[in-house]
Amino acid sequence: MGGRVSRALVALLLGVSVAGCSDDDSDPGAGESQSESQSTSGSASPTDSLLLPEGTDLTPGGSSLEVGETATVAYEVRQGVVAVLDITVTRLEKTSFDESFVGWDIDADTRTKKPYFVRATVTNAGETDLAERPVPLYIVDGSNTLVEATTFGSAFKPCDPGLFPKSFPTGATLDACLVFLAPDKGDLTAVSFRPTQEYDPITWTGELKAPKPPKKDEPKKGRGASSNR
Repeated sequence: MGGRVSRALVALLLGVSVAGCSDDDSDPGAGESQSESQSTSGSASPTDSLLLPEGTDLTPGGSSLEVGETATVAYEVRQGVVAVLDITVTRLEKTSFDESFVGWDIDADTRTKKPYFVRATVTNAGETDLAERPVPLYIVDGSNTLVEATTFGSAFKPCDPGLFPKSFPTGATLDACLVFLAPDKGDLTAVSFRPTQEYDPITWTGELKAPKPPKKDEPKKGRGASSNR
């Protein structure tokens, strides 16, 4: 078991390392300060050219929301394919490796980071099935740098899921939990929706709370339960 855990942690950290160093224009400005990203405010919104379902009313770019408030957002998942989501950030949690990563082999470099959990309710308000795509949220750390969510090869009980399920069609809702590791023990100052560099981000701020205890595995109910032993 220990070997499998160690390999999973390496994969997790690879996901974090790309957050601050990508030069790809399709990357939403990872490593670029939030103040720099807002220099384009006042220009046409990148969402103006997207084909949206009739009646879609998007939350303006640059909006500052509180935890518990909902934003309706749109972004291009690939050329010509648009997603529309209702996102409510519901809880911000500050945790520690000793508290939430019990049994994981945490090396010294990893311990220079600070773990956070972000919980959100996400509803597909568009016409694109977002099966197994990542929930499009980042955190902003104390140096105004965007930090990408980490992902796991299997379920991580303290905070899961960070991806949409195998089917996520119109009207589907997900109670998501995303894991973030802020470099240099950085702070979580905001949660950000910023699909492209040109987009003036929508942000959520609120009180940091202790993490919720993981859900316990519930026994299966019904006549079929005994057949699975």
